[in-house]
Amino acid sequence: MFESKITSRSLIFPLVLLLLLVVSPFTFTTALSEEEDEYADDLQELIAIDDEQESGGNSPHYESRDFGKKSEAEVLSKAQRVVIELNGDSTKRVIEENEYVMVLGYAPWCSRSAELMPEFADAANVLKGSLGIGILMAKIDAERYPKAASFLGIKGFPTLLLFVNGTSQPYTGGFSSEEMVLWARKKTGVPVIRINSITEANEFLKQHATYAVGLFDKFEGPDYTEFVKAAAADNEIQFVETTSAEVADILYPVAKPTKPFFGLVKSEPEHHTSLDGNLSSDGILRFLENNKFPLVTLMTELNSAKVYSSLNKLQVYVFAETDDLKKLVGILQEIAKKFKSKVMIVAVDIGEENLAKPYLTLFGLEDSEETAIIAFDYNSNSKYLLESDPTSRNIEDFCSQLLHGTLTPYYKSQPIPDNKNASILTVVGKTFDDLVLSSPTNILLEVHTPWCITCETTSKQMQKLAKHFEGLENLIFARIDASTNEHPQLQVEEYPALLFYPAGDKSNPIKLPTKSSLKELAAIINKNLKTKEPLAKDEL
Repeated sequence: MFESKITSRSLIFPLVLLLLLVVSPFTFTTALSEEEDEYADDLQELIAIDDEQESGGNSPHYESRDFGKKSEAEVLSKAQRVVIELNGDSTKRVIEENEYVMVLGYAPWCSRSAELMPEFADAANVLKGSLGIGILMAKIDAERYPKAASFLGIKGFPTLLLFVNGTSQPYTGGFSSEEMVLWARKKTGVPVIRINSITEANEFLKQHATYAVGLFDKFEGPDYTEFVKAAAADNEIQFVETTSAEVADILYPVAKPTKPFFGLVKSEPEHHTSLDGNLSSDGILRFLENNKFPLVTLMTELNSAKVYSSLNKLQVYVFAETDDLKKLVGILQEIAKKFKSKVMIVAVDIGEENLAKPYLTLFGLEDSEETAIIAFDYNSNSKYLLESDPTSRNIEDFCSQLLHGTLTPYYKSQPIPDNKNASILTVVGKTFDDLVLSSPTNILLEVHTPWCITCETTSKQMQKLAKHFEGLENLIFARIDASTNEHPQLQVEEYPALLFYPAGDKSNPIKLPTKSSLKELAAIINKNLKTKEPLAKDEL
């Protein structure tokens, strides 16, 4: 992951997943080298054997996805028979000579590559015979073949790429095997699964817990066109279609849908949700965006980027230990129902440091093990903290105030320090108003952070300047650690920073150049003091 500098001007929120992925299908309609052609024949024979073993001699409409019974070794072993290993000689030819190619770029030492490989293997096993889609599944050791990796556009590990007729397009799907399969189907011309019988519907339900269903008089017309358009544009939800009321009863059993109908089914307490009004592509996509997440979303590394990028910009996060989260889930779900589509509620296991710590650090709570409830308004880039007990009533009020914009933004602050006899005052978030903005005196403020490699040099200059101007009643030297203290009027983007706050206008601080010499800084200070007093020491 990349380290980000946290500033008081903008909140830096964690984007956990930075995999650059892209997927695609395959047909061996072109001439490969003699060795590759022989490999292709062997591959087709193995695929036929696999299909026969899995289906008892018949190719099923929906392939079995009982991944739980397969060991990772078995999956990877099978994937090696289905997935072609690219090298420096074959890469360009395979990409250019096949309509669809799905490539996994990896490095042997990369742990994320190792995590993604079983998911890629599962997807390969499904896509090889699913719905008649031809997908050439391939992988390449991008570290061993850097030139081939560069040709493909692989810049990091792991990377999934979808090539369509030799041209790559960005992967925008999820990172589980199911999500890869879904995305590949949609991008290769199969955005919707058609279900014609109750038997097919029951088979579908064995494999899918979340899906969108459309019921129509016939598979044509304006509503149906908009439905298919939305299915192709969405990258996360499996769409199914039917003209049978009996099939619709199986897929969406809580109501008697009237044609045309669109509904979403999820595996959570709010199991069924339908779209009211006329069907339009934009309306369907907005409906899915507002309803695709559970009432309470448990954050994982796989979904954290989706949570962050959600169109719902009012988000409440509940951080707690595993057992405490289990106790809170029911309460949170009831609260979430009242703010559905308006406030997103996210649960985070505080023990998952990679997920929890970046958020908690923004509030100075990174070392806390207590339940914490925070909120973000991404529209105004503001953050909030529930400072009362996390009871059902307090959490609901917190969500309500976030929705109505009546919460007071939260700013980090260290405890108020003892500045007695200090030549340079320590300012914290809680004292910024009193010591800087409300002070009748000129203030020279040093803004620093622990990670700033040049802050120490500036701090030494401040100490010498403070000694140089010692005894001057109309000038106070101060410093603040911006990593642990915030204030809405402290706007700094680079560290270190030297800000001169004139006694007569604290709203417009003057930024001093930190790379200046001591003499230059002293001259600038004297100029801004507008005093006739000479420099106390010429040696500056």
